[in-house]
Amino acid sequence: MPYSASHRDATRAKIVEAARILFNEHGFQNVTIDQVMHHAGLTRGGFYNHFRNKEALFGEAVSSFLMGRGAQWRAEAGIDLTDLKPEMAQQMVDAYLSSKHLGDVAGQCPMIALPSDVARADPETQDAFQQLLTAMVWLLETGMPDDQPDRREKALASAALCVGGMVLARTLPNSELAEDVRSAAHQAATQAISPPVKEAPSTKRRDMV
Repeated sequence: MPYSASHRDATRAKIVEAARILFNEHGFQNVTIDQVMHHAGLTRGGFYNHFRNKEALFGEAVSSFLMGRGAQWRAEAGIDLTDLKPEMAQQMVDAYLSSKHLGDVAGQCPMIALPSDVARADPETQDAFQQLLTAMVWLLETGMPDDQPDRREKALASAALCVGGMVLARTLPNSELAEDVRSAAHQAATQAISPPVKEAPSTKRRDMV
């Protein structure tokens, strides 16, 4: 008896999530199809019923983060995409550049865990990666006050600081410098999205003519 569509979808999702975790932890080249299927609790023979090769799985694993583990991460940070508020840009920066996110290798954003692998991947995987960055920039831009000038440029700068700071910090495990890098990136990313400080009106009396 053939499996139902819902069963096939559930199995595919299980493979994708297993791959996402393993790729995050070990990188694309160091993970085999056998390891992915074992992690998913499935046999290798079923892999090709869902994916043509490991590269196709890689692209879907990257893409899955946005509405999968990423959605859980946003909910934990108090970010609701259906009801965006000005303070959510700062919430995004706080959560992304947190010690908790840095330590959660299995659950990390692929933009932190996999940039070098994606740079050498196929166009589909690179498109999935770009979609993650585009979504992040949109959230930061939309989360800033409407009257804030240069919102897109500031959102791009903040996103670059978030991702770049975490990538660099991840390369320094068990080092105090990693925490210094993360903290400095957080401060700079916060400044990038903060409204400019308005000067208080002068209280000095004008000279009498």
